[in-house]
This record gives sequence, C-alpha cells and structure tokens, in this order.
Amino acid sequence: MSAPTQAIPELRGFLHGLPGVDRVGAEARAAMLASRSIKTTAKQWALDTAISMIDLTTLEGQDTPGKVRALCAKAKRPDPADPAAPMVAAVCVYPDLAHVAAAELKGSGVHVASVATAFPSGRTSLEVKLADVKYAVSAGADEVDMVIDRGAFLAGDYQLVFDEIVAVKQACGPAGQAGGAHLKVILETGELVTLDNVRRASWLAMLAGADFIKTSTGKVTPAATLPVTLVMLEAVRDFRESHGRQVGVKPAGGIRTAKDAIRYLVLVNETAGEDWLDPRWFRFGASSLLNDLLMQRTKLMTGRYSGPDYFTLD
Repeated sequence: MSAPTQAIPELRGFLHGLPGVDRVGAEARAAMLASRSIKTTAKQWALDTAISMIDLTTLEGQDTPGKVRALCAKAKRPDPADPAAPMVAAVCVYPDLAHVAAAELKGSGVHVASVATAFPSGRTSLEVKLADVKYAVSAGADEVDMVIDRGAFLAGDYQLVFDEIVAVKQACGPAGQAGGAHLKVILETGELVTLDNVRRASWLAMLAGADFIKTSTGKVTPAATLPVTLVMLEAVRDFRESHGRQVGVKPAGGIRTAKDAIRYLVLVNETAGEDWLDPRWFRFGASSLLNDLLMQRTKLMTGRYSGPDYFTLD
C-alpha cells in the first residue's frame, strides 16, 4: 500500500482525539506479562523466533568494511557449529557501508537495513535527508530506518513530521520491489516524554505510510521499554482494524538477554496477536542480544552453556 500524498484533514484534532494512555495501567500490564514463564518446548520456539527477528546492528563511528563483513557472516550463520540455527532478519548499518552489507548478503535472504535522515538526531534539511535515503537505497538497502523530527513533534508541528515521512517513503521507492525499500520510522520514544505522545507519534507515522514503527535509535536513554512497546503494539493492532493495513513494530536499544526477548514475544502475542509473531512484522534492534540467545539455545539443546567466549563479539 503506497503512502498517502497529503495529510488527513484536521491531523492535530485526530491525534489529540486518540484515547489517553493510562500509564499506571500500561506499566502494570507490561509487568504482569513480563512475569509469565514458558515451557521448554515453547522456549525452543521462542529462542529461534527471536533470533530470526533480529536486526543485527552496528552503528558506531569506528565501523569498518571488515566489521560489517564479519557481522554479515554471523547474520547468515549465527552458530558456526549448528547450521540449524536460524539466520537473523537483517543487518543494519550506516548508509556508506550499505554496499558492503549488500554484497555480503546477496541471495541469502537476510535484509540490508540502513539508518538515514541524519541519524540519530535528524537535525538537517529535508533535502539532505532525502539524499541520505536515496543514497542508502541505491547502495543496496532494502529497508530504511528514518528518524522523525522530535523537535517539530514536541512543538506540535505534526504536519511537518507527517510530510517528511511521506517524502521519505516516496524516496524509498516501492517496498518489496527491486530498487525499493521498506520504511521503519524511529520515534525516539525516550525523548517523547509521555505515553500519550508515543501513541500519537505511532499513529502519525502509520498514517504517513510507515511500514514499521520503531522505538529508538539506541543512542538515547531510555530506549526500548515494555510499556512503550505495549502502547505501540496497541496502536498497530487498532490501526489495522480501522485502516486495513498491517504495520510492524521494532523495539531497539537495551534488549540484551534471551529473557528480555521472550518477554517482548509474550507482549506481542497478548497485545497485537499471533499475526505479529513473524520477522515481517516484529523485529529487535540489537547487537549483544544474539549471543545470549545462542547461549541459551545451546543450553537448551545440550544441557550445558557454551560460554560467552564461544560466540564472536559484535
């Protein structure tokens, strides 16, 4: 489904007309769901599913082509000793390294994701942002993670944020086709202050054509949290019901352990439903998470830990 060409009438009125979020209730529900345990057979499925949902990420100033190649090798074969271990969903890099990832991952089924629009701040002109997106896509990225203008959003200039997402969506080209990319819109929820703002930003991004809504850049604290992700999952669930289009969710930043990942999977199942328990609709933005999932997977299969030194550091 293509992005709309103009905002819905009375965008501000619509966003401020959304039901308010009960912060205490959201936190209590997230905590309750996080306390649930799962059986051994379900845990095996959960670990493999979580691995398949990872956007394996390196977004540092010291990134090199060699580091990206090593990350791509790990993405395709997370556990060198076990070819049955699933591949991750994508490798996420800066635009200037997207061509390296694209060459390494060609034909593997692992996606190439690239951050754009002056990540992580978003503080530049729309012209520069669109050039950033087009550069990433031309380099081989088939997924683009953009950041919204949080300053404009917090100042109440929703139309500006909407129009930028529409323009970036168009710059991505037709998603799922050659030369096109899916668009993940990063809300940077740690800067949005309230859960009401998280709900409004989620709906704004979806109305503008986002294929995914993402919590964070990973550069701001707090990053992903269960209550924030709960609100976003409610938003995509309600958006599909009202608009007939399914949108994915990607929590990113601070998710480091298998236990954390399983908590999010329970949250997805109980909030949005089973339809979202698929890498097409739910992702983890992470780097260190994969190693813990692999260690827990080995423990479940062999009865012993392989130890953190067994797997490469990212």
